[in-house]
Amino acid sequence: MDFEQARFNMIEQQIRPWEVLDPAVLGALETVRREEFVPAEHRELAFADMSLPLPSGEAMLQPKVEARLIQSLEIRAGHKVLQIGVGSGHVAALLAALGGEVTAVELKADLVEFAKAKLVEQGFDNVRLIQGDASGGWKDGAPWDAILLTGSVGAIDDNIKQSLAEGGRLVAVVGSEPIMEATVVTRLGPSSFRSQSLFDTIVPALGGASAEPAFEF
Repeated sequence: MDFEQARFNMIEQQIRPWEVLDPAVLGALETVRREEFVPAEHRELAFADMSLPLPSGEAMLQPKVEARLIQSLEIRAGHKVLQIGVGSGHVAALLAALGGEVTAVELKADLVEFAKAKLVEQGFDNVRLIQGDASGGWKDGAPWDAILLTGSVGAIDDNIKQSLAEGGRLVAVVGSEPIMEATVVTRLGPSSFRSQSLFDTIVPALGGASAEPAFEF
């Protein structure tokens, strides 16, 4: 399989038509090797317009959904970024490639190990991976310039919004099947937030409510 041609086709036929036009995001999609972040048995489907299964019953989001969510964060070099739900590690790699100082928190230990192995293999040693439950926010490192929830939630927890820096942006998929909306929340001031709907989509629910203590890898 010609992975470079498949990557080009993904960007031109899936990503750009979904209004992902930020040159920095498109550049990251070109350089971060998506095929290296999927389970080996699904490697040839890495660029397909579909979600892919991951360990612990989780899923890697469609390429166009990942890209649109990331673009909406407006990551710039030096931004402190919190990713809630690490997935395959691919999104964390993209955030880091955009210059973000990334902390990724994941509830499931085997998924953390999977993502850690992929990130190390691809040379992303600047992503902080933590096993823990960040569904109600993550104080260590706050305030955050950008927060991304990679699973859907019924509503955005106020504690997560309060951990945003002023001017910071939070992107999440909010709702329940069959109605979910990708949403961006911008913190305007100490008690002022603006919420904007981006697009309709369906993604798996975010894990949460773990009694296990957090520990860092």
